[in-house]
Amino acid sequence: MLLGALGLAAPLTVAIGGSAEAAPACTTRTGPYQKEAEKFLGRPVDGQQSPADCKAIQDFQTGHGITPNIGFAGPITWGVMQEEITRRDPNAEGKCPVDKGRIACVDLTRQISWIQDGKALKFGPVPVRTGRDGYETRTGAKKIYWRSADHWSTIYKVRMPYAQFFDGGQAFHAIDGSVWSPPGSHGCVNMRIADAKKYWSMLGNGDDVFVYGRKPGT
Repeated sequence: MLLGALGLAAPLTVAIGGSAEAAPACTTRTGPYQKEAEKFLGRPVDGQQSPADCKAIQDFQTGHGITPNIGFAGPITWGVMQEEITRRDPNAEGKCPVDKGRIACVDLTRQISWIQDGKALKFGPVPVRTGRDGYETRTGAKKIYWRSADHWSTIYKVRMPYAQFFDGGQAFHAIDGSVWSPPGSHGCVNMRIADAKKYWSMLGNGDDVFVYGRKPGT
């Protein structure tokens, strides 16, 4: 679950270390994520380090500012590769329905959301903050049933800009603070202002929402 941990700690873009340095000598060691790195980079998948494997891994590390960039397929390198996979296809495992047309998907485990139409990714993935322990965001198939662009919560006395309700009092909406701040929401899917505004422009009453997974710590 490295990707989920990374997604909770930082945005889906990762910068590790400073500017890339000149590439040092390649390692001959086989890393714990050798097969995964080989598959990601389009190399023959045999789980054994070769000079060509090392050069491909090293080029990836250098391009993403990962140090030391010695071509070792360790957890940091694989974590950044996983984020690349998520950016390209957040529904690679097919857990969000692809037979609904336009749908907003929420993965509680990875704390991300995106909008797809069939199998086509239309927006995202973007980081979200879902319900804390005891106030979990409910899973399953939902539909947006009410929208309020300048909503004010009379229960929690907070602003809920671009609120789109899909399950009782649970909604997509923007927050003033950080979506990475613990412990989580009271059940809503909290978003950055620009992301919530984009969801507002792309979704409407009757559109499908699918929530799955389990937020770490709940």
